[in-house]
Amino acid sequence: MTVRELISALSLETLVEGDLDRSVTGGYSGDLLSWVMGRAKAGDAWFSVMGNVNAVAVCVLADVACLVLCENAALDDAARTRAELESVTILRSTSTAYTLAGALSARLERTV
Repeated sequence: MTVRELISALSLETLVEGDLDRSVTGGYSGDLLSWVMGRAKAGDAWFSVMGNVNAVAVCVLADVACLVLCENAALDDAARTRAELESVTILRSTSTAYTLAGALSARLERTV
């Protein structure tokens, strides 16, 4: 599944457009940045409420496919600017991380 397909499948809002053709190979949910940095895998869709510049740095370091802000969490201006500079895709949903991660998991299982 690509980021573009994820956007469509989960009805996500695009806040910053990076590489929408990048493959999404898994998912990770968490808000403790040091924890996510050490455990999220390259290609994951990261579900979080952290919309700050430090979260964008974690996206780059962990090489996630995208950051999905859950529960309509805000993206601050500094984070938006940094995400645009680093080509990090940031998406948003009104749904919870639990709901979004479950939906992603179900879709990825169908493509295996």
